[in-house]
Amino acid sequence: MPFWVCYFHAVWSTKNRTPLITPEIETVIIDAVGHKSAKMECQIMAINCVEDHIHVAVSIPPKVAAAEWIAQAKGLSTHEFNAMYPDLDPNFQWQGGYGALTFGAKRLPFVVDYIQRQKEHHAQATIEPYLERIDDET
Repeated sequence: MPFWVCYFHAVWSTKNRTPLITPEIETVIIDAVGHKSAKMECQIMAINCVEDHIHVAVSIPPKVAAAEWIAQAKGLSTHEFNAMYPDLDPNFQWQGGYGALTFGAKRLPFVVDYIQRQKEHHAQATIEPYLERIDDET
């Protein structure tokens, strides 16, 4: 079996940055992303949401494209959310884009801590802009 270590920090937002992610909804989203990740043999290192976006530190094997993992995680979480809340108008959607950064094992503790403290960072305005980017705007 080949040796590999491929860490990604991924972030994506709700459509139009609509603040839909409540604590109850966050659980549905996190469970769906975790379930899809396990099926794709991707290990979640940290995951957290704020009201309009999600951050995930994940180890993705080389046989899985990061873009495919993100698409699958977004797809299942959207499906699960809408199945649980069928009367929500409009239906829940993620924005089309995402941000994905690679990082090494030495940065893993920093990235995990940053993700675990997302709510605190946003409440105290201590975010790291490069870890929050979802598109190529500066």
